Amino acid sequence: MSKSVVFVLSFLLLSPAFAQRLPDTVVPAHYELTFTPDLKAAKFAGQETIRVHVARPASTVTLDALEMEFHEVTITQAGKTQKAGVTLDPKGETATFSVGNALEPGPAEIHIRYTGILNGQLRGFYLSKGKGRNYATTQMEPTDARRAFPSFDEPALKATFAITLVVDEGDTAISNGRIVSDTPGPAAGKHTLRFSTTPRMSTYLVAMAVGDWKCSEGAAEGIPIRICSTPENARLTKYALVAAEQQVAYFNQYFGIRYPFEKLDVLAVPDFEAGAMENAGAIFYRESVLLADENTASAATKRAIASVLAHEIAHMWFGDLVTMKWWDDIWLNEGFASWATSKPLKVWKPEWKRDIQDVYSSGNALSLDSLANTRPIRRQAETREEINELFDGIAYSKTAAVLRMVESYLGEETFRRGVQAYLKKHSYANATAEDFWNTLAQESGKPVDAVMRSFVDQAGVPLLRVRATCEKQGGMVEAEQQRFFYDRQAFEKGSDSLWQVPLCLRGPGDAAPKCELMTRRKQSFMQEKCQPWVLANPAGSGYYRVAYDSESLRSLSHVMQTELSPGERLSLLNDQWALVRLGQQEIGDYLSFAEGLRDERTRVVMFTLTGRLDYIGDYLLNDATRPKYQAWVQRLLRPTAQKLGWQPRAGESDELRSLRAYVLMTLGRTGRDAEVRAEARKLAEQYLADPKSVDATLAETVLSLAALDGDAALYQKYLAKMESDVEPEEHERYQDALTYFTGPALVRRSLEYAVSGRMRNQDSPGFIRDLLELRETQSVAWDFVKANWPRVEAALTIGNARDVVRAVSTFCEVPARHDAETFFAAHPVPAAERTLRQALENANNCINLRATQQQSLAAWLAGRAEGAGR
Repeated sequence: MSKSVVFVLSFLLLSPAFAQRLPDTVVPAHYELTFTPDLKAAKFAGQETIRVHVARPASTVTLDALEMEFHEVTITQAGKTQKAGVTLDPKGETATFSVGNALEPGPAEIHIRYTGILNGQLRGFYLSKGKGRNYATTQMEPTDARRAFPSFDEPALKATFAITLVVDEGDTAISNGRIVSDTPGPAAGKHTLRFSTTPRMSTYLVAMAVGDWKCSEGAAEGIPIRICSTPENARLTKYALVAAEQQVAYFNQYFGIRYPFEKLDVLAVPDFEAGAMENAGAIFYRESVLLADENTASAATKRAIASVLAHEIAHMWFGDLVTMKWWDDIWLNEGFASWATSKPLKVWKPEWKRDIQDVYSSGNALSLDSLANTRPIRRQAETREEINELFDGIAYSKTAAVLRMVESYLGEETFRRGVQAYLKKHSYANATAEDFWNTLAQESGKPVDAVMRSFVDQAGVPLLRVRATCEKQGGMVEAEQQRFFYDRQAFEKGSDSLWQVPLCLRGPGDAAPKCELMTRRKQSFMQEKCQPWVLANPAGSGYYRVAYDSESLRSLSHVMQTELSPGERLSLLNDQWALVRLGQQEIGDYLSFAEGLRDERTRVVMFTLTGRLDYIGDYLLNDATRPKYQAWVQRLLRPTAQKLGWQPRAGESDELRSLRAYVLMTLGRTGRDAEVRAEARKLAEQYLADPKSVDATLAETVLSLAALDGDAALYQKYLAKMESDVEPEEHERYQDALTYFTGPALVRRSLEYAVSGRMRNQDSPGFIRDLLELRETQSVAWDFVKANWPRVEAALTIGNARDVVRAVSTFCEVPARHDAETFFAAHPVPAAERTLRQALENANNCINLRATQQQSLAAWLAGRAEGAGR
């Protein structure tokens, strides 16, 4: 045996890492990979052969590699094998192999024998701890395949993969391909699973999972589908299987391309950082968003399972079949999967009203994009931190919103033809933004390329000031665009930004909206007739904000419940709140506007409204206004709560069940309704004794409201239930409710738990974030985080560390905001630079909102006598 070449590449969470591009001298064609994991020792042995093509004479080959020891490396070409020296660049996360005789242009093979660790960072090939045993699984996106095997770890360097896993007897494995052989050995107590060779794909889509998995099996149009989990959760896989079967069949037809892989496995693993990951043919999941008993799951859980599945299955086409060339175009993966999510759900579950959920998602994107510290959809990124930070609301929600706007402008069928042409042209290859929008422009004959370029390569969101007038020849709509900022100084300063806006207009009785392309700063559009009102964002499908003149807004408010769709009401509600935050509308006018929605029965609209009421209650009140505001919230929401009651009626829709939960939560917390809190405590005790006695959709509200006034005895009951053998949904329900206990000692107890190692590190960042964001727990939580930062930092994962930083958005007082800025300047968090800037800006905006609107709010509340506004 030759002398080993040994070097351990270590990754430190706080050290900068550079995802530098590899030289283009050598490119891969095929990987043969064999892994032998040792689950008890948390390590693995790897053997690898990479078939490559040498483009130019070279004496070195550089691959991405991290956290591994090289024991032997050889390179074979034209029948001659050379031992390679290994030079490592820990900062660049690469290994360079050197040979004495230069490689010539043409094929060659690289043979590597190495060992690695099953790490605890939920990245690469890592260790997951289940009930009484260990598992091994993977998360390669974006730059962590190099933790599992030396590789050309860039999305454009696609290759085929033949994977073999040597695992313990009694265990099985899941990978991208199907199992083609299962043989005993090579050692006693082991067996070897060989998987079929994959189509061409990127390294970040490689998947492996080792354990005693159990699966429910089904199919869609001849494509095998399995939903898999640990054995104790196998009975909770049926609902996801039905959803997956419907979605695969739907996308086959919609995209006009059959599902591009041999089979689809969907696996819930005990520890998983993200919600899910679209590995080709093997989607890996967090348990709580895949597993549920359909008969007892909440409406929100069922919607989440189906929605995340649709997103990930759509990735099999957008991302896996056609992949972006580099991470700056990650929106071609994530934005398209987000856009496609609603498609199968509208057919399968029309009662979920996914169109309105899409408008809600657009509203979230508009809010993020109204910050000065936003970014364009396409943004250059090179380092690991920069790449990780691209996975944000801009890549997901803004892109999806822009796509929906373009789809509305072109028409659904025209847009679909463009999507199909793009996918067919670039199947099993890579693409850029230009590839997509040029194809769409060719298919539609419209300047979609110019429209999309203005929204993809330009940060921010346009505000359209719209004024409708009557002329002799009919109606006239005048529109003016400028970039919208929440920050008043930035807004008043203005910008040079100019968008190509597909502006759609609808009046009363119009069968369909009329769409025009707004290409100038100011533009006028003729209408066939003069109408009493004109809506400038029909169905809420446009990615822009609208500010109406006062007369138009008054007219729209009068017909809000009778002639506007729920999505249009939601879009209007969002725009008015944005203008309040900017200081261009009085908050009292907004609350009067909200009173017009007191009888709203659309879940998403009410969720948005109650969220705004909670925000006002948390940040804009003082000791004098708080009682008056609480009384007004009670008057506004109590009639709806009384009509809905606490228990669902026979045959009641999931829509109303969710509506009840939202109304009662805001009524009990922000309105401090004593009767609601008392009933919540009663039902919480009832739920603890018998979960089936309380509607599952209401359970989270009941547990959270009871926790607000809860004592140590109730806290202990929640904790004991959470740590007992309960389903993933129920575990998460109790875990979330723990963050609502407000006693300082209990808040500190929760935080101690989060950093103790008893909570999974997939959950700790979000748990700490929730305690930092809740007004009642924020001060105690922040003091704890600062005093225990090394322990908090150790509980953070690479991808979820931003959660804690994001909580600074809610620090709505100058001293707290300044303290956070000072602290994170001294204790930087990787992959959270932009997140911190955005959080501090949001905190500033909240502070400014308090300063500009508190007096107006006080005056409005003073004018609202008991019973006013009924």
